[in-house]
Amino acid sequence: MAIVTLSRPNKMVVALALALFAVFMGNSSAHLSPDFYYKSCPKLLSTVQAGVRSAVAKEPRMGASLLRLHFHDCFVNGCDGSILLEDTPTFTGEQTAAPNNRSVRGFNVIESIKKNVEKVCPGVVSCADILTLSARDSVVALGGPSWKVKLGRRDSKTASFSDVVGAIPPPTSTLDTLINRFNTKGLSPRDLVALSGAHTIGQARCLFFKNRIYNETNIDKSFAKERQRSCPRNGGDDNRAPLDFRTPKLFDNYYYKNLLEKKALLRSDQVLHDGGSTDSLVELYRDDSNAFESDFVAAMIKMGDIQPLTGSQGQIRKVCSRPN
Repeated sequence: MAIVTLSRPNKMVVALALALFAVFMGNSSAHLSPDFYYKSCPKLLSTVQAGVRSAVAKEPRMGASLLRLHFHDCFVNGCDGSILLEDTPTFTGEQTAAPNNRSVRGFNVIESIKKNVEKVCPGVVSCADILTLSARDSVVALGGPSWKVKLGRRDSKTASFSDVVGAIPPPTSTLDTLINRFNTKGLSPRDLVALSGAHTIGQARCLFFKNRIYNETNIDKSFAKERQRSCPRNGGDDNRAPLDFRTPKLFDNYYYKNLLEKKALLRSDQVLHDGGSTDSLVELYRDDSNAFESDFVAAMIKMGDIQPLTGSQGQIRKVCSRPN
């Protein structure tokens, strides 16, 4: 048998090919997949779904809260369950940062679901994945679309109080601010408008829309006066109003109809249809609920892909509120 000797350039090509193969294999094992727990936790999906349905049946607003909890988790250093961590002696968590304090909720629901998941497959499923599944199941429970959730995230061992403010867009945001904040997460203006449709469910505190209903001009006058009844100029900051006053407990496209009538509760919603670059998308979703649901699903999947911890990164927390 003849022995073929590789020249130096060929050896370099082989070495490069082997390196690329190794990288590819490492990345492919870390990819998220809807079937990630197919063998290791076959009862995962039904367990999470049952927990979400029970919570939403008791309080429909909880569906919006779980969806928002997922959003606030993913926008701060990725979908890693860090928002679920309470303060420890070594770090201050994200829950008391301004955009989250007295605003995000549903931690007890996720913890309850986690306990049930631990009963059927202990030490297998991350809190980050449970939160992502809960967001999908909340949408479904309130009449919205379903989709296959990619799984395989691992949990962060820490959280970052200081990173929250710069990541979560405030309710006073301009359109440029919103587009820029979403762009830093790899999300397009189309994703922004579709994901904002989540405000078809849920409520907001008077504190966050008081200035709008008393001082802004791009708002329907009768709508503003109606909101003023429960949100006085002085006091009442914790009083709440539905983000979609028409069908606040149903996931539909009425949110976009409200925008065209200048009946958005928050400034950050109304700027999506106020003579800017996203007007046409708002009009599309108002007229075509199928287009809205399709784009919402695509955007939710993209958001779930933001900087996940996979492979040997992070950990699988035993309790969602604290690292192991």
